[in-house]
Amino acid sequence: MLKKLVVLGSIFMLCLTMSGCGSKNIEGTLPDLMKKVYKDIKEDEFPMAVENVEITEENVENFLGSKEIEFKEALASESMITATAYSVILLRTKEGADVEKVKQQIKDSINPRKWICVEAEYVAVESKGDLILVIMTNNDLGKRIQKGFQALK
Repeated sequence: MLKKLVVLGSIFMLCLTMSGCGSKNIEGTLPDLMKKVYKDIKEDEFPMAVENVEITEENVENFLGSKEIEFKEALASESMITATAYSVILLRTKEGADVEKVKQQIKDSINPRKWICVEAEYVAVESKGDLILVIMTNNDLGKRIQKGFQALK
């Protein structure tokens, strides 16, 4: 009987520990979360004409390189001047999705040369809970954007 209680107690503690390990979803709308990611970056540090664009099933291939990536919602922040390698994407996965698998699909399909005449030198794909961040840019701004994402709660 004592052994059963110890085993059950261990299983219970393991479940509690696993449920708290970085799997917390980030609440908020994607436009609001994008603002928070950009919070510590001054307006004059961005490329010209950066705008948010909703990613849909019709345009997902342009932003993520594949139509096969499943998502609940996604938002791209890109320069409307195509000679600038700049793209920041927030993507919320579908409920129950394998986030690591989706991240790998994105890594395998994104094209840092999608602008043809310029190439992103800095590329990052990371996640918090069900939220995935994709960065493609050509300067240290990418690392600062990544820090903004890591600070989301």
